[in-house]
Amino acid sequence: MKITADTNTFIAVALNEPEKSKIIQLTEGHDLIAPDVLPFEIGNTLTALMKKSALKKEEVESAWETVQQIPVDLRLTDIKSALRIATKFNLHAYDAYFLECAKNLRSPLLTLDLGLQRVALEMGIKILE
Repeated sequence: MKITADTNTFIAVALNEPEKSKIIQLTEGHDLIAPDVLPFEIGNTLTALMKKSALKKEEVESAWETVQQIPVDLRLTDIKSALRIATKFNLHAYDAYFLECAKNLRSPLLTLDLGLQRVALEMGIKILE
């Protein structure tokens, strides 16, 4: 099965968050997919965590290297379609990119964001929990 995975799931695995084992359990033996903006969003998240002092400067590159070990198929983002989703549900474009990917590929979505889960369900996208 192909699973669209949100940025927060990659970050949780890279930073050994409490959800890590559940994420690995849910995705083991499946193919992860994400919109092609994923690497940029991961980089932005890591530096945002550093700026908030939640991550040390020397941990940023280490976390990036960990994420790079997770196989993921990056898919071209249909920005126009994602913007329709973003405006309809009052979301940030980055969240809509993942919804658009899951909808377009008819794959379940794996995310730790409860708001994104609600919108996905409203759109008819299955959520992995």
